[in-house]
Amino acid sequence: MNAKRVFVDTNIFVYAKLEDDSTHLKRRQAAELLGSFEEPVISVQVLNEFSNVLLKHGISDALIREAVQTIVEDCMVYSLTLQTIELAWEIKVRYRFSYWDSLILAAALENDCDTLYSEDLQDGQVIEGKLQLVNPFTQD
Repeated sequence: MNAKRVFVDTNIFVYAKLEDDSTHLKRRQAAELLGSFEEPVISVQVLNEFSNVLLKHGISDALIREAVQTIVEDCMVYSLTLQTIELAWEIKVRYRFSYWDSLILAAALENDCDTLYSEDLQDGQVIEGKLQLVNPFTQD
């Protein structure tokens, strides 16, 4: 049985949470996408980046903690390891991604994900022959 596993990058959660008139369409798309998954995979990096973005937008600590708890309840959260960091460096060198993007990719690969949803990476690119990058905001 080869069930499809998806990894969701930080920006999808940020769009789904922040209410901004300029990103109204992306907010709706992100919320719909998140609602379509049974249990997406994320890493602790996603939780940290999400919290940081909300802090920069002046969201209260209590609301951020509540939002993080909701994400944790709906997702499989992967803790990064030294092996993840080593794989991230290999990906960074091979594909010339930033270190932080490479760390996301490494976590997705280590969790046998088929798809990584992110706005930040090249839509359609396949990493290591098994992980497809999908920008959900460019889909028809």
